[in-house]
Amino acid sequence: MKCAVLGDPVAHSLSPTLHRAGYAALGLDWTYKARRVEVGALADFLAGLDDEWRGLSLTMPLKREAIALAENVSDRARLAGAANTLLLNTEGVTADNTDIPGAAAAIREHYSGPVRVATILGGGATATSAGLALCDLGATEIRLLVRSPERAAETVDAIRRHASAPSVIVGSLTEDFAEGEVVVSTIPATAQDNALVGRCSEVPVVFEVLYHPWPTPLARAALASERVLVGGLDLLVHQAALQFALFTGEPAPLEAMRTAGEVELAARSQ
Repeated sequence: MKCAVLGDPVAHSLSPTLHRAGYAALGLDWTYKARRVEVGALADFLAGLDDEWRGLSLTMPLKREAIALAENVSDRARLAGAANTLLLNTEGVTADNTDIPGAAAAIREHYSGPVRVATILGGGATATSAGLALCDLGATEIRLLVRSPERAAETVDAIRRHASAPSVIVGSLTEDFAEGEVVVSTIPATAQDNALVGRCSEVPVVFEVLYHPWPTPLARAALASERVLVGGLDLLVHQAALQFALFTGEPAPLEAMRTAGEVELAARSQ
């Protein structure tokens, strides 16, 4: 069977490393590759697949585009307005979102305390998934710190649609302080200046969704202050494990996938 990760750019993706490690651990004769697919080209790509294809992982800029192309859409993908997973079978294409439960699992792997208020840096598709995951963990107030409030409108609407009906407050990335039990960064490392890092210093749990470059300024500050740190590799491994189970029908070998990711990242940093 064949699987792949699609996006643009996509050459940097760790997904092939993780999924292939899972196949090897379970003795599955499956393939998983990275395929560059530009925005607007997903429909043509899907039309060219044969019956050997079972699943696709999606990165930007395809996550929102995928929703309209699927015959079936999971509740969480519909809520987020974005899918990072396409399951291909005789019933057609099913769109799902494993970023949401993957983010929740990544946080709970490191932190078992309450989540009532959380702050998210950024307002794109990743921020949407993170916000919904935090609501699943019990957050009733989500604060989004962004540069452009109008560009975060879709994220605000999606989080507000969560069954818990959370309060969503939009603030300034360049002026406001992070509040709550968890701060999630979905912004580039280059945007994490000293002032921003300082305004996040009182939050006990830092969730940095990036895994390269590592550590980012926010991650470095969390390590230095011995706060709880959840990393991008944690998120990637947990969401990939959920995809693996959807694609193969087998429980994912989580630790084998994590180890493969750690080894690959170490090799890239040399």
